[in-house]
Amino acid sequence: MARRIIKGIPVSAGLAIGKTYFLNRDSETSIVRVNITPEQVPQETERIRHGFRLALEDLEELRKKVPRELKEKAAIIDSHIMILRDKKFQNAACHYVGSRLINAEWALENAVGDIEKAFSRIEDEYIRSRIQDVRLVAGRVRSQLFGQPKNISEVSERMILLAHDLSPADTLELKLDKIMAFATITGGKTSHAGIIARSLQIPAIVGAEGLEEIQDDHLVVLDGFNGKIIIEPSEKEITRFTELKFRFGEYQSQVKRNCHLPAETIDGYQMQVLANIELFEEVTSAIDNGGEGIGLYRTEYSFLNRESLPSEEELYEEYRDLASIVYPQKVVFRTLDLGADKIAPHFGALKELNPALGLRGIRFCRQHPDLFQAQLRAILRASTMGNVSILFPLISGMQELVEVKEIYFRVREELKAQQVSFDPELPMGIMIELPSAVFIADMLAREVDFFSIGTNDLIQYSLGIDRTNKHVSYLYQPLHPAVLRSIKYVIDAAHAAGIAVNICGEMAADPYCIPILMGMQLDSVSLNPQAIPGIKRIIRQTTMDECKDLLKQVLSSNEVPQSNRLVRDKIFTRFPEELMFYTSLIED
Repeated sequence: MARRIIKGIPVSAGLAIGKTYFLNRDSETSIVRVNITPEQVPQETERIRHGFRLALEDLEELRKKVPRELKEKAAIIDSHIMILRDKKFQNAACHYVGSRLINAEWALENAVGDIEKAFSRIEDEYIRSRIQDVRLVAGRVRSQLFGQPKNISEVSERMILLAHDLSPADTLELKLDKIMAFATITGGKTSHAGIIARSLQIPAIVGAEGLEEIQDDHLVVLDGFNGKIIIEPSEKEITRFTELKFRFGEYQSQVKRNCHLPAETIDGYQMQVLANIELFEEVTSAIDNGGEGIGLYRTEYSFLNRESLPSEEELYEEYRDLASIVYPQKVVFRTLDLGADKIAPHFGALKELNPALGLRGIRFCRQHPDLFQAQLRAILRASTMGNVSILFPLISGMQELVEVKEIYFRVREELKAQQVSFDPELPMGIMIELPSAVFIADMLAREVDFFSIGTNDLIQYSLGIDRTNKHVSYLYQPLHPAVLRSIKYVIDAAHAAGIAVNICGEMAADPYCIPILMGMQLDSVSLNPQAIPGIKRIIRQTTMDECKDLLKQVLSSNEVPQSNRLVRDKIFTRFPEELMFYTSLIED
């Protein structure tokens, strides 16, 4: 195969050079229709039923091996087991064998096609995306039909894993001594595979169309910084990427050695560096990378990918265990941020024309008071460790905040009446994500104990763009004057009221932005665990005078390109080693 570049979405930084291994390629690409005789129908029907049985046995055996702390993975595997046990799916495939006189593989594909058509009529994007679970299950059955299902465990030497998708069951089998990186055809930045890759700290790319054209044992370079796979690289490219990989490895080892040092500037300004997590399994990565606590625990992921809602007791156990593991460092539980692209199956499609401006975040919780109060009770009960904070998302104004606080304090009084223990001093904060919240930050600051600025949504709502939309993503500019002035106004208003401010969006992990945010005298940042060591190192190598000077220059600029050039020149000159691995400097 001639040299070629396939592009995808980078979800875990790093570089890998090696031979490829495509997981279950045959079961995805060799599906052909074969006409059969009526006499062959029982045989093909039994093949389908046998395939379902073997796939179910494999998953049930794997389910037994899932540790208790990996609840999220277990829940998804459970849902796949339910699909395999569903006789309707199996019977539909068997029906096609007899009614159309076709082979088992083609009949299974027809049954999946029917389900896809049904899902395509659902308006809600999240629900539609659940068809992927059906495809993953069908893939396991299909592998059994082909008789030689490929498993990750079969890999005998270090390889770069390629796949259409990686299910939770697949990710449980990932071994770092065999898999140096992976890429999938499907998936996005928030996909399960991406989260696992960051947790394992191996390079990964998702959404890489054209991946199926790569044959096993092809030599490739996987660039997890820029989302590129170079097929059959030249000797010059291999040399260059090998050198970069070595330098990145040295850099990682160096920053990791010092990642537990405080994030303190040369002149003594200390900023807390916390971790954003959404899965229990990420706690270890947060701690190992020098996280000084959990600044954002996205609680909604416990509600997704499961048929029934978690009980208060389940939530309490999850929150208590997390608080216990992190203690004495703090953990901030953000209440349910369901809605928009995150809807639990239990609620069905919301049928909104503009979900991003619809029933999401705290609005969703107020529409489901029983659910909201159960979660509040669980968080309060888990707060007895003394290191728990609560955070309310998408607060738009004073009236909304007052009503949410009334619900919160009513739940507290109920617990007190029931003689249930909780931390009476539990800090309460709100997310600043909307321009309306920015403009009344001084008023909101008098009602809470801390702010957490969600820059991802704040930038989108302020600039009126969807950064996932390829037609307007170029307008997503963190250094836009409106964005920087909004953040500074919020920080100043909070400090005037005597409360702390955290930033938990992607700006917190951006080396270009962190000195500017420090210049605003931000109290803490919260970011993905993998980025913590590098950001802490930048903080330790700068001074507040430098940061304030850079902030002053950027705020005086009225053009985004000018600000970008200014920051790029200043920061790259000051921190060349750090920026080497966080920017698109690796050109073809």
